[in-house]
Amino acid sequence: MLVVRADALEDRFIRDFPQFLNPGDALVVNDTRVIPARLNGLRVRGENAARIEATLIRREGSNLWRALAKPAKRLQPGDRIRFGETSESMACLLAALDADVVERTEGEVLLAFHLDGAALDEAIERIGHVPLPPYIAARRQDDARDARDYQTMFAREAGAVAAPTAGLHFTPTLAAAVEARGATIHSVTLHVGAGTFLPVKAEDTDAHVMHSEWGRVSASTAAALNDARARGGRIIAVGTTALRILESAARDGALKPFEGDTDIFITPGYRFRAVDALLTNFHLPRSTLFMLVSAFAGLGRMQSAYAHAIAAHYRFYSYGDACLLLR
Repeated sequence: MLVVRADALEDRFIRDFPQFLNPGDALVVNDTRVIPARLNGLRVRGENAARIEATLIRREGSNLWRALAKPAKRLQPGDRIRFGETSESMACLLAALDADVVERTEGEVLLAFHLDGAALDEAIERIGHVPLPPYIAARRQDDARDARDYQTMFAREAGAVAAPTAGLHFTPTLAAAVEARGATIHSVTLHVGAGTFLPVKAEDTDAHVMHSEWGRVSASTAAALNDARARGGRIIAVGTTALRILESAARDGALKPFEGDTDIFITPGYRFRAVDALLTNFHLPRSTLFMLVSAFAGLGRMQSAYAHAIAAHYRFYSYGDACLLLR
């Protein structure tokens, strides 16, 4: 764990994290749970079939999901996709899950599944694959370990297609040490979308279209965090996703209950209202996440921190090392 202070960098380990907490501090974790959102199937059009991979990115109804499709150009509204089927003979229908293409935009499709509600959820759990980040998926297939490893100990609310990876550092032992220090742990929800991996291609950040994600800050959590701050405690976000939903809930000042979509885009110059410290991972260049940490700690300071991390052989990205930003 690299500790980034205003005037110094310090190499530590994640087990040392509780030492940087004060009694009365409030840790906020994201309790979203990653679903097996990557589905493999066959497009059915008359006698012709084509292999299709779809990554579910947003639920829009009891049986409706918006998805990233590859190759999307092979799909048209009205097409049927049989997911879970790996043989073009389509001899076995027991494991299949059918969906119709309702609409198609560039790279995306809206799918109407032939199951809905809990039955659809169970089918996706049965035939879906862990949607590993592109820089992992390009090297290997997902396996049984990923179903466990790509899930935080706080995961409870199903809906994410990417893990809130700062939470992966926590174990029950570390969480107990946090509480023994006199800090409290609170949960919020932000269903992380596939857009978290997209680079910023626009030269002007105002031209970048930020992906929207669904989140919630409960009334009880908002009240507890406001009370902690009123008593002199700090609010420490575990991960950029926890930070984004907290800042979405604090746009008018104090934290308020929040439930709905947020497309908050935090860049240098943003005035933080809710979060005093941030535990995060090391992020991709030209990403919205690096812009966020630069807004939080300062661009020059983060450039120095990343240069140090590279020289010291810290591991980057989803399964990488931690970075504690103390403002």
